[in-house]
Amino acid sequence: MKRKVIAILGAAALLTGAALPATAEEEAAQREVTLNEVAHSIFYAPQYAAIELGYFEEEGIDLILVNGFGADKTMTALLSGEADIGFMGSEASIYTYSGGAADAPVNFAQLTQRAGNFLVAREELPDFQWTDLIGQDVLGGRKGGMPEMVFEYILMENGIDPSQVNINQSIDFGSTAAAFSGGQGTFTVEFEPSATALEQEGVGYVVASLGTDSGYVPYTAYCAKESFLQENPELIQGFVNALQKGMDFVNTHTPEEIAAVIAPQFPETDEETITTIVTRYYEQDTWKEDLIFEEESFDLLQDILESAGELEERVPYDALVTTEFARKAAKGN
Repeated sequence: MKRKVIAILGAAALLTGAALPATAEEEAAQREVTLNEVAHSIFYAPQYAAIELGYFEEEGIDLILVNGFGADKTMTALLSGEADIGFMGSEASIYTYSGGAADAPVNFAQLTQRAGNFLVAREELPDFQWTDLIGQDVLGGRKGGMPEMVFEYILMENGIDPSQVNINQSIDFGSTAAAFSGGQGTFTVEFEPSATALEQEGVGYVVASLGTDSGYVPYTAYCAKESFLQENPELIQGFVNALQKGMDFVNTHTPEEIAAVIAPQFPETDEETITTIVTRYYEQDTWKEDLIFEEESFDLLQDILESAGELEERVPYDALVTTEFARKAAKGN
C-alpha cells in the first residue's frame, strides 16, 4: 500500500510540477541486512508478516532474504560473511561453538516453540500410533538436523529405540518430499507446504504432528556472530522490534487474515492451502508471544542433542544466547 501511495504522489507531482515527498533521504537511511533462512516455509509466518507489513522498513532495515536450504549451508553463509543474520535450528550454533570456532554465533531471538514438521504416511491411518513405525522405512532428514533429532526424541518418548525403525538419513530435508513422491519410504517427515502438497497429490497423508507430540521445543532462532552483535546493537534491536510486531500480528489475527498477508511470499501456493497450513500451525501453538530464548528451552534442546548422540559436552547458555534485544522488544522497546 505504501508503494502505491508513493506512485500516486509521484504521478501527481509530474502533472503539477510539485516536489515529491522526501523519500530519497528515507531510502538512503535504510540499512541493507542479509538474512539467510534455513528454509522458506509457512512455519515462519511471523517473519513473513513482518516483511509484508513493512515492519522492517519502519525500523530502517532493507531486508534481503536468502533461502539457505539447510542449517549447515545457512551457518556457512553466516560464518563466511555472506549473511549478517542466520535463521535456523540453534543446534547449529551449538555445533559451531563446540567445534571451537572463533567469533561464534549467538542466538538473540527465538521464533518457534514447537517442531514444524509432520509425519506423512502412504496410507490413511486414523488410529496411528508411533509404534506403527517399528520396522518401517522412514525418510527422516539428515543426521544431526532438528527434524531428525526431534523425530528420534519422540520415538524414545514413546518407548521406541530408533534402531527399531529404518530411518533414511541420506536425503536432505529439502529433497525428502520429492523422494517420497518418487516411491522411497513408507513414511516421511515433512515441513509445510510439502506435507500438504503430498496430500494434494494423493501420494501421502498427514498422520501425526511432531510439534504436538514433542512438546515445546526451541526449534528455530535467529543468530549473528558475536562481533556483529557488538558492533550493531541498534540494528539488531530494530530487527527484533520488527519481528516482535510480526509475532504480535499472528497472535492477534485469524489464520485467514495471516494467510492473506503472507500469501505474496508463496506465489506458487494458493491462499486456501496457505490458510490450511497456517491453521495447522496456529492450532498447535507454534509461535511464542515474545522472542525471548529462555534457558529452560536451551536446556531442553541440549537434552534432545544428547539423546540423539550429537552432543559430547553441554555448552553454557550465556555463551550462546542473549535475551537483551528480545526483552526490550517485548516491552515495546
